[in-house]
Amino acid sequence: VLYKEDMGTGIPTPVTPEIERVKRNQEHISSVLYKEGLGTGIPTPVTPEMERVKRNQENVSSVLYKEGLGIGTPVPVTPEMERVKRNQEICSSVLYREDLGTGTPTPVTPEIERVKRNQENFSSVLYREDLGTGTPTPVTPEIERVKRNQENFSSVLYKEDMGTGTPIPVTPEVERVKRNQEHISSV
Repeated sequence: VLYKEDMGTGIPTPVTPEIERVKRNQEHISSVLYKEGLGTGIPTPVTPEMERVKRNQENVSSVLYKEGLGIGTPVPVTPEMERVKRNQEICSSVLYREDLGTGTPTPVTPEIERVKRNQENFSSVLYREDLGTGTPTPVTPEIERVKRNQENFSSVLYKEDMGTGTPIPVTPEVERVKRNQEHISSV
């Protein structure tokens, strides 16, 4: 209610082709106007693909998916199926600790020690404790290239010192892409 109070006079903007395009798109988006001026359609023949899609839609329906269900074929219980059932029981949030047997101790290997040290480094509190001296690396052309790319990624600096672009001819492909972009618009 209050958003229009104390509203000053606006600055009129000229009607540009872009504004006209947006207005046309708004008319297409409108829930009232989208059917106005709708001509007669061209009937399409019912193809086998369309029949397949209709059958799939009936199968997807939450009401009809069990109608006309035939007799199933029994499948023998394979070791793979038993393994999957055991895994499902293990994944259960209730059953995963039931009947927990004794574990097998593993020796502390250099690899396990390395992983433990890495886990300590990942900690948000401990990752800077006991920080030693670093090894300086020379500034290589690759590092300079990465730094320039990082500056380009900056949301503030990516348009600074922008050179002139190379114009491209408007080909039928470019026009097709532009039309597709208009259709992808806020719809």
